[in-house]
Amino acid sequence: MSEQAGIQTRAHTFPLHGWLGIGMAALFWTLNWSLPGPRTHWGFFPLWLGYCLTVDGLVYLRRQTSLLTRSRRKYIGLFLLSALVWWLFEAINTRLQNWHYAGGELFPRFEFFTWASLSFTTVIPAVFGSAELVSSFAWVQRLRRGPVVHSDRRTALGFFVTGWLMLAVMLIWPRLFFPFVWISIYFITEPLNIWLGYPNLARWTEKGDWRPVIALWCGVLLTAIFWEMWNYFSYPKWVYHVPWGQFWHIFEMPLLGYGGYLPFALELYAIYHLAAGLLGNKNSSYVQISRG
Repeated sequence: MSEQAGIQTRAHTFPLHGWLGIGMAALFWTLNWSLPGPRTHWGFFPLWLGYCLTVDGLVYLRRQTSLLTRSRRKYIGLFLLSALVWWLFEAINTRLQNWHYAGGELFPRFEFFTWASLSFTTVIPAVFGSAELVSSFAWVQRLRRGPVVHSDRRTALGFFVTGWLMLAVMLIWPRLFFPFVWISIYFITEPLNIWLGYPNLARWTEKGDWRPVIALWCGVLLTAIFWEMWNYFSYPKWVYHVPWGQFWHIFEMPLLGYGGYLPFALELYAIYHLAAGLLGNKNSSYVQISRG
């Protein structure tokens, strides 16, 4: 078979839900940036559902498997868990006051909660789908071994204690230690996954294999660019108020703020597998960010 014929064969495997995602993203991106007045409260979810379906379709195109095609039930579960997880960060933000929603004051409290919860459902599917897409590229799989981070009892206990200390100092001195919100939860939940025998990143890093971590980091940065870009001309929209590092903005986000996305992706991975494990699903094969 010629190279051109091979490319055409692969093109035919792009799934219907991927095309649906492209259409939804294009339509609601246009509406969100062109209509006057409040519109993002109803436009955010279909815009990001379009992103999630598009990315999932691209993963399927490259791998012939994806989050959605492996299990629709688990895929829906990602959306449900995502809303709960982001409300955890919203609760922490009541102390930090690092962001607020311009235009949120236009809605009664319960209505805002409802629209916000619907929007929050797309966080985890977007990040995990993007991470799977990144991991499908050969350059990720060819990465060499890196530093070894063990999962022995002493190391896990060190992570666990450090996580609680970071959380404590952040809540006591939020103006100094607010960045710990994006790493402390990971330091707390990763040891729990290790001790309970649930999937965890230390299974790879104890062998010096950082490919899953790199996939998560690159995936969340890809997602972050779209989050911040689409937010820029949205209304309602989020606006940042961090005490320091407010320079070199890329859209609403200061450049240093993008660094917070890296540990945030690890937190999502750890929280998801802790929740899945507690619900009786200890299978690590659903989120596929490494082929090793």
